[in-house]
Amino acid sequence: MGFVAHAQAQTVVRIGHVAPVSGPQAHFGRDNENGARLAVEELNAQGVTIGGKKVKFELVAEDDAADPKQGTAAAQKLCDAKVNGVIGHLNSGTTLPAAKIYNACGLPMITPSATNPELTTLGYKNVYRMLANDNALGAGLARYAQGTLKLKKVAIIDDRTAYGKGVAEVFAKTAKELGMDVVSQQYTNDKAVDFMAILTAIKNKKPDGIFFGGMDPQAGPMLRQMQQLGMTKVYMFGGDGICTDKLMDLSSGARTLANVVCAVGGASLDKLPNGKTWRSRYDAKFPGQFQVYAPYTYDATMVLVDAMKRANSADPKVYGPKLAAADYQGVTAKVVFEPNGELKNPAMTLYVYKDGKKVPLN
Repeated sequence: MGFVAHAQAQTVVRIGHVAPVSGPQAHFGRDNENGARLAVEELNAQGVTIGGKKVKFELVAEDDAADPKQGTAAAQKLCDAKVNGVIGHLNSGTTLPAAKIYNACGLPMITPSATNPELTTLGYKNVYRMLANDNALGAGLARYAQGTLKLKKVAIIDDRTAYGKGVAEVFAKTAKELGMDVVSQQYTNDKAVDFMAILTAIKNKKPDGIFFGGMDPQAGPMLRQMQQLGMTKVYMFGGDGICTDKLMDLSSGARTLANVVCAVGGASLDKLPNGKTWRSRYDAKFPGQFQVYAPYTYDATMVLVDAMKRANSADPKVYGPKLAAADYQGVTAKVVFEPNGELKNPAMTLYVYKDGKKVPLN
């Protein structure tokens, strides 16, 4: 009997994680998954008890390849596997359709990185976001372009994904409100690598800056091609999707990298009280893999488990409502949610690239 009692004494709590770990955005997805893995490992080392029972956490990691169809399949898989909660997805294009599935099966989900504002307008009670949305990012970049850089004419390119299109629309709308002239609006996709035709059309309109709504696998080649076309004085603006360390490699050291201004929803790790020590733990475990969102997946995992502890239960129906009352000091922020699942008072940081390094402006 003693053996059986011992086996039952430890409860396994499974946390789902979904991000692209294959395809051109795999470096983002691996970084996200690493953040969640680090949290699970540290929680297991702490010996967490929930409702008086010792708990072992397991990460159930799925790959959605940044593809909405694969995203919904992964979401359904996690629902069927009856995991206890979900961290993800990475992209807005996968998170929006997946949220509907998690809502239907009653699984709480916290996205560490999907920034399309629509997510928290769908009326799902189980959906939370760990960082500022595109309304903040797109508008912040437009204000910087007009107020600080005094730009008059801007062009817009977006990759037609839920993320790229969303953040580009906010930038365009804010730019116009601030009196900037949007001289060209062009479209591409999230698999493209040749932007010569689009950039040539834009070059003829002589903009001071280009806003690109998309991710770094496209922004890198675009910067190289801007240099080839002699557009070396033109700024490039973008949201968190291009704001990575990997952009340096992807642009192959193009001089135009020095003209990038990008925004991330959150404070820079260097400025956060526990940011540097967290980053050293991450780098020790996953050398050379840090991109952007790992600290947010780490915090999201901790926030999920904090709600379980407060509810004395890992049952989604029981702890789910406790997420709404989160009040957790994370690495990235003091995590408190608005009634719609948005983060309260999210920070935003603008970055530039100097001497091949990404450095915060504010």
